[in-house]
Amino acid sequence: MSPRASDRFRFDLREVNGALGDLGTLLPLTIGAIALVGLSATQVLLGFGLFYIVTGLIYRLPVPVQPMKAIVAVSLVAEISPASIALSGMLIGAALLLLGGTGVIDRIARLVPQSVLTGLQLGLGLGLAWISLGLMAGQPLIGLLSLGLAAAALRLGTHAAFMTLGFGVAAGHFVGHEALPDLSGAAALGWLAPVPDLEDMRIAIADLALPQLALTLTNAVFLTALVAQDSYGARAARVTPKRLCLTSGAANLALSPFGALPMCHGAGGVTAHHRFGARSGGAPVMLGAALLLVALLPQDLRHMALLAIPSATLGALLLIAAVELAANRRLFDAKPSCRPVIAITALTTLLGNPLIGLILGTLAEAVRKAVLARLWGQKAEEPE
Repeated sequence: MSPRASDRFRFDLREVNGALGDLGTLLPLTIGAIALVGLSATQVLLGFGLFYIVTGLIYRLPVPVQPMKAIVAVSLVAEISPASIALSGMLIGAALLLLGGTGVIDRIARLVPQSVLTGLQLGLGLGLAWISLGLMAGQPLIGLLSLGLAAAALRLGTHAAFMTLGFGVAAGHFVGHEALPDLSGAAALGWLAPVPDLEDMRIAIADLALPQLALTLTNAVFLTALVAQDSYGARAARVTPKRLCLTSGAANLALSPFGALPMCHGAGGVTAHHRFGARSGGAPVMLGAALLLVALLPQDLRHMALLAIPSATLGALLLIAAVELAANRRLFDAKPSCRPVIAITALTTLLGNPLIGLILGTLAEAVRKAVLARLWGQKAEEPE
């Protein structure tokens, strides 16, 4: 039986453009991890390439693959060993497989109120916007020109990501890049990650896996499913919390021991791919194939390809996706009584982390319901 037309893969320029829309998240974090932690660029890129291709084949939609942000963030500011990173990926992979395989994650997802999900989406969008402004700050002129070009191209319906990245490469060539990281010193670790010692295990569990798991469940599972359904409607029926847990869990458990950076899906990536035109599984398949190609290039050519796009241009693409993620339809359609819950969830997510936002937002929603029930009860008892 032939696949439905809506499930067919497309391999055209529009899909290429959409595939490039999420590079603002993928490249800066990946390059930072390779440069500062000493991971193998080849193994990291092979991991992303394989996971992206498999994701496209499974979901048949532009579901993204991204570095696990909490793990990368800690790795960029502290001395974290490759062994700790590999172990954290395996631990999170096992936890996600357990949550997805037992179906517990779907039951948890049904318990999270819509107002809290909207607040989480707003908080994560604002957080991505802050990161994007940081990327643009180093070369503000290139960043502003890239942002203006991308916004104009989107309004005109042309290939915005492709044009903006092309402009960025040209601008970086003529103007220069700001403080390019040195990737030539990335360690040759072999194809298996080093065996962790006791300190590596402590760091992997307490500093990496536990903080990341909260972000993964909120952003890479609950919100990714929600935003995919908003973007693609009935076509996203297979993008469920359970399946997202299973694909992320299997990928990390299989690839982390071989030097891949811990990976997950992400709501911001769904927004970015969709905003820049991707509509089928062809986009992730093509991006995955491109990453495999870059991974197999000679070292000098690979580093040149990774560093060709100024971070300010990547920040401009990320800012557009961040605004799109934050300013979602549910935010504007929310009932007035839900807005304080959304604000509390978003603010605590932005200033703290998604786990705090989820907990405090859920408590705020319970208070909202209790207050409304009391008000309605009093009104029912009033004499006519």
